[in-house]
Amino acid sequence: MPKVYVTVIGGSKETDQRVLRIAEEVGRLIAEKGAILVCGGRGGVMEAAARGAKKAGGLTVGILPGFNRDEANPYVDIAIPTGMSQARNAINVLAGDVVIVVGGTAGTLSEVGLALAYGKPVVAIKGTGGVADLLAGRRIGPLTVYSASSPREAVELAFSLTERDVQTA
Repeated sequence: MPKVYVTVIGGSKETDQRVLRIAEEVGRLIAEKGAILVCGGRGGVMEAAARGAKKAGGLTVGILPGFNRDEANPYVDIAIPTGMSQARNAINVLAGDVVIVVGGTAGTLSEVGLALAYGKPVVAIKGTGGVADLLAGRRIGPLTVYSASSPREAVELAFSLTERDVQTA
């Protein structure tokens, strides 16, 4: 079976240490399952998730908004500069088989919308604030943003949704 790619999204300027610990745990759990972590490659939730994945020996990919690989956080293995600013959000969510939301602001909201439009399953961790709390468990037309209450539940749910999509494809 091919490797699973999990995109983790959230605020690039997140400073709440509890939210950052949750993002790091999500990254660790993704790596422990042998999946590849995809993120926006910069700070905040993205850096915390990549750090967690790296601590667990995982592979990380950063889809960067600028023109230079040097803007990636130190935990990104593969840095992909796009020169597309926020438009790179489409690439970020398309690169994953499933998307996990930790907190987040306006950029995160656009990523959730794009993920749903592209048919990607989205899991939001309730209690992390921002976009995750706004959308966890909500239906948007026929689409659902799935809700999880912990990093472990989010990763397990993400993998089960990925398996379901693979089986029906």
